[in-house]
Amino acid sequence: MCARLQAATSGRRFRPSVWGGALAVVVAAGCIQLGNWQHAKADRKQAAQALLDQRSIDTPVSLGATPVDAEALRSRPVVVRGRFDTAHQILLDNRIHREQAGYHVITPLHIEGSDMRVLINRGWVPASALHNDLPQVDTPVGPVNLHGTAVVPGTRFFTLGNEPSGEGWQPVWQNLDLARFTRLAPWPLQPVVLQLAPDAPAGFARAWPRPDERFERHLSYAWQWYGFAASALLIWLALGWRRH
Repeated sequence: MCARLQAATSGRRFRPSVWGGALAVVVAAGCIQLGNWQHAKADRKQAAQALLDQRSIDTPVSLGATPVDAEALRSRPVVVRGRFDTAHQILLDNRIHREQAGYHVITPLHIEGSDMRVLINRGWVPASALHNDLPQVDTPVGPVNLHGTAVVPGTRFFTLGNEPSGEGWQPVWQNLDLARFTRLAPWPLQPVVLQLAPDAPAGFARAWPRPDERFERHLSYAWQWYGFAASALLIWLALGWRRH
């Protein structure tokens, strides 16, 4: 190896370009930042899965009239009794199940003995061939006992176009924006969403993804970016060997 290196650099002097070095450092720094970003995404997914695994064996928390601490309840099992309020039901668009497009059905539950509501993610239903034809959703009219997992919805969304505006309730939303729902709702709302358990009543397809799903992909992307950073510096070093 040393002999080959000596032969490759024979008659050459290491005179690297200052501007090339500056460019290489800038490119490498940017790639490292992107790698760290992907690594952090993988870490967050793994942390979310660890929290769910830890809290899933806790005693279920009963939701009532008192507003809960969303972070304290995140990923915990919850139980609640009440009646569905279909007048303020929404369908979350562009949800995929087994490679088929559809909606997640989000129905408020009027918690028994209070004016408080909590949003219930009842699962997935298929979309019609004509997108403007919304699916018919069967909903129990009497009291129901539900159980599932408390989920804290995100606050940063990717939106395809603008959300519809105007008077009246919009039945189809692109994202579950809890702040928007709370602003529009005429009653108090718990700051979590109950993700209905697979064996709970009044639900639909509920193949909930794991929080750490495909976290390996983010790690792979991170190492690719780190590799690009190393390549940028190695290329600069290689080009720095010039003939006398």
